[in-house]
Amino acid sequence: MCTAAAVPSVEDMNTTDLSTPPGRTRTAIVTGASRGLGRALAAALAGAGYAVVIDARNATELEAARAALMAEHPDATVAAIPGDVCDPAHRAALAAAATRTGGADLLVNNAGTLGASPLPALADYPLDELRATFESNVVAPVALVQALLPSLRERGGAVCNITSDAATGAYEGWGGYGAAKAALEQASNVLAAEETTVRVWWVDPGDLRTRMHQAAFPGEDISDRPLPEEVVPGFLRLIGGRLPSGRYRAPDLRPSQPSATPANA
Repeated sequence: MCTAAAVPSVEDMNTTDLSTPPGRTRTAIVTGASRGLGRALAAALAGAGYAVVIDARNATELEAARAALMAEHPDATVAAIPGDVCDPAHRAALAAAATRTGGADLLVNNAGTLGASPLPALADYPLDELRATFESNVVAPVALVQALLPSLRERGGAVCNITSDAATGAYEGWGGYGAAKAALEQASNVLAAEETTVRVWWVDPGDLRTRMHQAAFPGEDISDRPLPEEVVPGFLRLIGGRLPSGRYRAPDLRPSQPSATPANA
């Protein structure tokens, strides 16, 4: 684990403080927020007083998500920017939207792609699909971090990169997605070593009942998986407690758990 700057006190690890300092707006960018985990995180952050910038490739679904967020939190500021995080112009639009509320305090890199589906063996993986998987899951998140780093440094902000146990385990058929998430984890680890004024977390949310997870198991019943909303309190604990940079599992961050330390500490 990298050597980081001094960590604020987290003696009471069950306390989540997401309050905004007087006279200041905290802004979070959450990518891939039209549904699933991104949608659930955006709703929680809006409820905690953050101005939220959300994106997704499907403009209709994104607008529906924005309308639902505003219905849940009428006083919230929610900007919906449709587009693909792989597009440099779209990334610039996200950064500009955060600037309009004072700058980014939090970037949640949730958008990504499963890659080829049904999941093929690496021996049969279409190379164009593999390149696209790395572009979406590694290059685009790093590029967004680069675009927002000046603001994140100034405001003592944080980056939360959504990863997977496929980054650390060898699962048949998961070679493309898992390799991309492993690359994202190492990029996060290096970023944490380089940017000591910015918190950098890479978080495995666990198996969830989402459209992407269903696509990985076509035709199977995944109703036994938890809904994304069930792991959100763990993310709020991470963000509100400003826990040390590192790798976390969302189930281990639940407020009922006695401690929360990076898996790579």
